[in-house]
Amino acid sequence: MIETILFIMVGAPAVAALVALIIPSARLVEMVNLLAAIVAFVCVISLPFQVHSNETFLHNYAGIEPLSAWVLVCTGIVYLLASIYAVGYMRMLNEPERLPRFYTLFALFAMTMLVAPLMNNIGLYWIAIELTTLVSTFLIGFEHAAEAIEAAWKYIMIVSAGISLALLGTIFLYWDGSLVLGPTYDMTWQVMQEAAPKLSQPVLLLAFLLMLIGYGTKVGLAPMHNWLPDAHSEGPAPVSVMLSGALLNTAMIGIARFLAIADSAGIGPICHIALVALGALSLLVATLFIIRQSGVKRLMAYSSIEHMGVIALGFGFGGMLGIAGSLYHMINHSLNKSLMFFGAGNAMRAYGTKDIGKIRVFAQYFPVGSMIWLAGAVAITGAPPFGLFLSEFTILRAGFGSISAWAAYAMAVLLIAIFIGFLNQFRRMYDEPALIETSAAGAIPVWCTVPMVLAIIPLLVFGLWWPASFWHYFRLVATQLGVGGA
Repeated sequence: MIETILFIMVGAPAVAALVALIIPSARLVEMVNLLAAIVAFVCVISLPFQVHSNETFLHNYAGIEPLSAWVLVCTGIVYLLASIYAVGYMRMLNEPERLPRFYTLFALFAMTMLVAPLMNNIGLYWIAIELTTLVSTFLIGFEHAAEAIEAAWKYIMIVSAGISLALLGTIFLYWDGSLVLGPTYDMTWQVMQEAAPKLSQPVLLLAFLLMLIGYGTKVGLAPMHNWLPDAHSEGPAPVSVMLSGALLNTAMIGIARFLAIADSAGIGPICHIALVALGALSLLVATLFIIRQSGVKRLMAYSSIEHMGVIALGFGFGGMLGIAGSLYHMINHSLNKSLMFFGAGNAMRAYGTKDIGKIRVFAQYFPVGSMIWLAGAVAITGAPPFGLFLSEFTILRAGFGSISAWAAYAMAVLLIAIFIGFLNQFRRMYDEPALIETSAAGAIPVWCTVPMVLAIIPLLVFGLWWPASFWHYFRLVATQLGVGGA
């Protein structure tokens, strides 16, 4: 049953990509992609109800467990919201002849992100992550502006360099395992976690650090984050949503899985400290750039670095609270950052600029959309009564009880600074008069407003009510990662 669901989940965007490739009809391909996103969403939303342990298939090369199922839920949600938004946003480009190519790449990008968490073999997981890079590079440079092409080149060069280090770490890990398991063996996550106590700790530590840097580059953790602001700000808004709300989570679970192997090997403390250090540094870098930011989409991009830092801190702090907080933060961030990039895309198209200084009295032109976007801005700073407040508070609780309590105090201070800096940017766009004459041209399509509503509702619900079923599910993930807890 689960194999059938997963086959349909992956097959839907694959079919959409094929249709977009062979049928050059803009209206048809956008609807086919939207249908594929709905099918994928229905499939992923059912997974947490069915996946309670590690299940493998395709001769042990693929599998699904609670952690990958959760990430697939986040990806499915973002894919659906972005597909709805893309209908209205991409029509505003007034280049219908290019839309089939866009939706071919867009559906393929979604497919690679749905496949990657299913890779049970560590080497295949690396290949899947690299495939997400190759496909998304063309989407980042899709608008053919000089800045977009530069961002695409920067993205593929930096991320591929980082992923190469992850490959080197994978090779070291395989070599270390061969000394215990023999020259040939199934390099699955579970096999390596079970064999970890017998592995050479120095070699395993080296492998972990290489993979932390490699996949940390893909996640956008500082100081490997340089590609992220350019890529997220120069790609079309639906692509920015997929990059921030889905792709970063897909790479983050690789770090979480390798951390579980390190814990089993007895080198967990130093690995946790390394992850905590990168998470805290990411928060610091994001804070400095958010306060002084002038580009609206770059503002959202640095917010993504901030929240990946928060998730890294949660996994780094460890324990039941740390893991639960990180997983809850994943879904809340996926919803919230989708909303924020939708709003940024609307403002950019309406005013014809990415410059915050030229976006003024936004609420006067778009009262409904602007209020939802402002609510999202409050939510993304971790303020109540929205979901990110609960997830960040849970991660802070985990940090205060860990050996890295200093990072929890730093996180609290930096989150306050981000709250002030981020909302000050919105105050400028909503209240300050323009320094030069500016106006918003045209109306925002309903396609671009509906997904904002669909995102803000669960964000509010998850801030007022943490479902008990979520806590039970997070306990399953913690058990999978070798962490006990009540």
